[in-house]
Amino acid sequence: MASFCEIIANKPYVVSAFLLLGLLTLSSTTTGAESIGVCYGRVANNLPPDPEVISLYQANGITRMRIFDPNPPTLQALKGSNIELIVGVRNQDIQSLGNDVAAATAWVQNNVLNYFPDVKFRYIAVGNEIKPQDAEAIYVLAAMKNIKTAIASANLQDQIKVSTAIDMSLLGSSYPPSTGSFSDAASSYINPIIAFLASNGSPFLANVYPYFSYIGDTKDISLGYALFAAPGVTVQDGAFGYTNLFAAAVDALYSALEKAGGSSVEIVVSETGWPSQGGEGATVENASTYYKNLIDSVKGGTPKRRGKPVETYLFAMFDENQKGPAEIERHFGLFSPDKQPKYQIRFNEKNKALANRCTPTKSSHVVYWSILFSSLLFFNKSHGHK
Repeated sequence: MASFCEIIANKPYVVSAFLLLGLLTLSSTTTGAESIGVCYGRVANNLPPDPEVISLYQANGITRMRIFDPNPPTLQALKGSNIELIVGVRNQDIQSLGNDVAAATAWVQNNVLNYFPDVKFRYIAVGNEIKPQDAEAIYVLAAMKNIKTAIASANLQDQIKVSTAIDMSLLGSSYPPSTGSFSDAASSYINPIIAFLASNGSPFLANVYPYFSYIGDTKDISLGYALFAAPGVTVQDGAFGYTNLFAAAVDALYSALEKAGGSSVEIVVSETGWPSQGGEGATVENASTYYKNLIDSVKGGTPKRRGKPVETYLFAMFDENQKGPAEIERHFGLFSPDKQPKYQIRFNEKNKALANRCTPTKSSHVVYWSILFSSLLFFNKSHGHK
């Protein structure tokens, strides 16, 4: 029997209708797996070369990546990969970018425009987990504004959004989720940033780790609640029932955003993970349970945002042997440095299966685009477009 790819190559008219149907439904179809990305940290001396890393993402159907600095070999390897990217501004670079528009413009030119559109930039994260008391804090918003100005000068402000990544320590209250609010110490720092995000349609990037909440309070937080494995509702908060700590944490952030005037701002979980060894509750079994249940859960959103998938980035692609000082920091990888998976996780099985079945050739690209063009013409005519 002829394969699907052979049919496309030899009898394109057979699949024209199917392609048209896909075009009509594509924009309204989102799976949980499509909301999942993976952070690529490089605090190690034994990782594969960047081209092999990109190939590993593709082989596993991972379509989104976060990197913490604009590493040229990584950006070069990403060209043509179709992987959507969060690229970070290093904390130590924020002061110069906040003080100098020209420096921000040069940063965007060197690390974004020089690779665009071959690299699909999604967000720029200006700093990671900066606290209000940190020396860089007073420069974060200015750096965000200067980076955004440079992006807008290239007319890319609708394609690439500027944000910063925070951690849960900025919250003064988080239980129950409806009481979520930023602490008094954090409010003067984060509120102007939230206003910037709201006015520019940018997401709020948050690093959410139920693992650390669990080990910090094992008396009141059950392992099942942290692993999405509770038998039922654990926290009832008004009309909303919570069966897992991750959703409760995200909704506490939504409550805090609402109180700070950011009700229109969407949360993107820029990091979350569970270690496989090195500390309490850190086992391969628990980590596997966390990741599998997380991927299933985020597709349905949270109680406050039911039906809205939570864009989430797992931390991290590899175990990083130079992280620390705590031993546990070295064991958050989904893969070992030799590229062997530690868990059996389906990141995006649909894309993986398609890639395995239909490795594109030069002729198949021509056929594909001819079908696409023909289908679009048909779509326009049938809808009265001129």
